[in-house]
Amino acid sequence: MRVLVTGANGFAGRHLVAALRERNHDVIRAGHVRDGDVDAGLDLEDLGNVRRVVAGAEPDAIVHLAGQAFVPAATADPLGTYNINALGTARLLEAVRGGAPRARVVVAGSADVYGTQPREAYPLRESVAPNPSNPYAASKVAAEAYSLAAVHTYDLDVVVTRSFNHIGPGQDGRFVVASFARQLAAIAAGEEPVLLVGNLEARRDFLDVRDVVDAYVRLAESRTPAGSIYNVARGEAVAIKEILRRLITIARVPVEVREDPERMRPADVPLVIGDAAKLTAATGWVPRISLERSLRDIYDDARERVSAAR
Repeated sequence: MRVLVTGANGFAGRHLVAALRERNHDVIRAGHVRDGDVDAGLDLEDLGNVRRVVAGAEPDAIVHLAGQAFVPAATADPLGTYNINALGTARLLEAVRGGAPRARVVVAGSADVYGTQPREAYPLRESVAPNPSNPYAASKVAAEAYSLAAVHTYDLDVVVTRSFNHIGPGQDGRFVVASFARQLAAIAAGEEPVLLVGNLEARRDFLDVRDVVDAYVRLAESRTPAGSIYNVARGEAVAIKEILRRLITIARVPVEVREDPERMRPADVPLVIGDAAKLTAATGWVPRISLERSLRDIYDDARERVSAAR
């Protein structure tokens, strides 16, 4: 199967390309040339470019990962984020309509669309109505809505995920778990033993990125019904402070934990936990990588990066 991956040089994209190749799929990597080696330069703001990329790839399946994924950056530039995440998805599906109308398209969405929900709604299922609490989440709701409209209007074969917090080696150091690991690795290498944190009380459903991309591969390979939405979640909520405690234990360094106002989000959702039973029933997917293994791999990766930078 020929699979076009947008955002192929991003965090999840690199893991997805590796997973697809392990399954002997032919992968076409699309993304910003400046961000790494790709087969096709992709600009989601340019419909002509997107059409050329899709037509040139001649894909059997597309996994759409490209977009703005960092909430603070989305909050700082809401219109730019909407242009990339929402209109960029619309441009991609318009290109699919003209250039690869029979391709299976997996649009990687976010559990952030759920926002804050009443306690009785947890664990969150796909039937729970979105309640976006920040511009990033709003852009992902819009991308979802257009994806479903493309199924009904143009008969495209599109499915959408609502992926919960994924972590793993290679993640951008702006994200909370990667940030903790890199600060601890720097401290272990001799830097000042002060670790800066934001809100430690929030509870998140953390999932290893390698499990997340396995879900994308299964959805790309399968013929689950077009227009379906699937949670990709572990089904357990862990407090950020517990993640930090475990990483400190792994690093085995003394630290002073100091709150940093710059790391506080104005609309932080207190609890996120999902139910992935629908995905499991449709594809057989289950998470296989433990949180402990993820954290150890993340810390080992951080140590390598800190060492390489010296």
